[in-house]
Amino acid sequence: MSMNTVPERLTALRAAMKANGVDVYLIPVGDPHSSEYLPDHYTSLTYFSGFHGENSNFVVTMTESAVWADGRYFVQAEKEIAGTEIQLMRMGEPGVPTAEEYCGKVLPEGGTLGLCGLTANCALVNNLKKELEPKHGSIKTLFLEDELWVEGRPARPATPAWILPKEYAGFSPAEKLEQLRAKLKEQGCTAQLVGKLDNLAWLLNLRAMDIECTPYAMAYCYVTPDRAVLFIDQARVTPEAKAELEANGVTLADYDSILDGMAAETEPQTVLAESATVNYAVYQVLENNPALTVKDAADPLLAMKGVKNEVELAHLRECHLRDAVAMVRFQIELENRLASGEQLTELTVDEILHKYRSANDKFLVESFGTIAAYGGNAAMMHYHATPEDHAVLQRKGFLLVDSGATYLDGTTDITRTYPLGELTEDERLFYTWTLQCHIDIAKAVWLDYCDCHMLDTIAREPLWRHLINYRCGTGHSVSFVGNVHEGPHALNGRNTTLMRPGMIVTDEPGVYEAGEVGIRIENEIECYHKADNQYGTFLAFRPLTFVPIATSPIVPGVLDKEQVAWLNDYHRKVFEQLAPRLTEDERAWLAEKCAAIGC
Repeated sequence: MSMNTVPERLTALRAAMKANGVDVYLIPVGDPHSSEYLPDHYTSLTYFSGFHGENSNFVVTMTESAVWADGRYFVQAEKEIAGTEIQLMRMGEPGVPTAEEYCGKVLPEGGTLGLCGLTANCALVNNLKKELEPKHGSIKTLFLEDELWVEGRPARPATPAWILPKEYAGFSPAEKLEQLRAKLKEQGCTAQLVGKLDNLAWLLNLRAMDIECTPYAMAYCYVTPDRAVLFIDQARVTPEAKAELEANGVTLADYDSILDGMAAETEPQTVLAESATVNYAVYQVLENNPALTVKDAADPLLAMKGVKNEVELAHLRECHLRDAVAMVRFQIELENRLASGEQLTELTVDEILHKYRSANDKFLVESFGTIAAYGGNAAMMHYHATPEDHAVLQRKGFLLVDSGATYLDGTTDITRTYPLGELTEDERLFYTWTLQCHIDIAKAVWLDYCDCHMLDTIAREPLWRHLINYRCGTGHSVSFVGNVHEGPHALNGRNTTLMRPGMIVTDEPGVYEAGEVGIRIENEIECYHKADNQYGTFLAFRPLTFVPIATSPIVPGVLDKEQVAWLNDYHRKVFEQLAPRLTEDERAWLAEKCAAIGC
């Protein structure tokens, strides 16, 4: 049977479902570690549906199918599933069921739902069980993706694994393990199964390149009061890394032995295993082992790594300045080549950025695929130009560039929206309102009882005033030498985490008008302690990113005096920080870009 098209793959999947006695099959965006960005080996949802998106589920019955996309991907999803039977479920829109609710609705009485236990996290399965219960439905773990997707499937990654030196990380693996054990004791646990790759990377200072743009290694770690076992493909661990791990009290076991290894544990432990991040197959093994008492609780590692230590913060400040120099040189070259009449495309933008960032001796990889989006393409928040589908830059409108890099001493994420020539009045207004949103959160001061979703409203108010909103968060945490989206904090309408000094978050409001324009201005900002007085503890943000923000599109008279003062002060700091690192010609260019504006 041919498996070249989505309809053909759906036909094959339905035949396999029928052969296994399954009425509904669910494919989540996921790998065994609840990763946000997946190794190509685990992109089964894309293979079967054609949709390239995060935070999604694909549900197939014998007669219909549906894919879930959040607001970032509405436009993209419509394009990618066009011409197929697949229905788009716009997450968060009125009347749209969750994937779990949909499964409960379409499952026949006494029916069976199938899924892969390794790629579905336990929280998802628990939610499914609740929805299937009224119909007395059951869940069957299968590996249909593995059985059907054989030809051309990328291998499971196994890039060389290495240890980030303590001089960058701030603490050794042994020190972090002791910090974790203390946190576990506070939570009434004696052990933890660490399955999430970003948490594991932070805990053991372990790095690799198993995921595109993300320096992590596919692995698990089982931590007890006196042991730490790393389940990893041992052939890919460098001798130096193995020696350092062993010196820090970490022993190695094979990656594929995780289920058998956990089933064979005989030492009584109360094991913390967060259902939202531990896959269903591993969780089942833990629950079925009589020696282990499983406690589903928040993973303490998320909060531990969310607050950067002083060593990490010092390195982050330095790496952002080097990254800013690359951004300046990129913009200068872009402007010069456009001015000379050269035809440039969205793909050219990526090439120029890579040239300047990769010239840095601490450069590891881009922190995500560069989003260079011209004109209406920028309305798709996670648009990516391809050799087959990209725009030529013109001397009008906006070019949005969202990019970043991971260095040995930090990870960056920045967006600038560049005017390329003549702008419409709407484009100028949208840009100015976006800048107001960006400034308002950057200069915010708040009492420490305010949580992230309260802060998110500060950023949106200038757009809400004009009855406009953006269907994404205002900002996200960024890892240290890791993935570009972290946690536990994020500026959005759902996050109730309290910001604390040392937390890093992005400030990236925007306007996205489908088919017309997309505008975003993004800096990374650092939470710091501002003051204590009789009213309590006040916190505030200061910038980590120091790159000029275009001022020519600003509509006069819209920014208030405080917003203008913030922007001028920011540009003064940009020049002070970057000028010593630039050539004379580059300093002259920067001085012009950082010139103060009036009201």
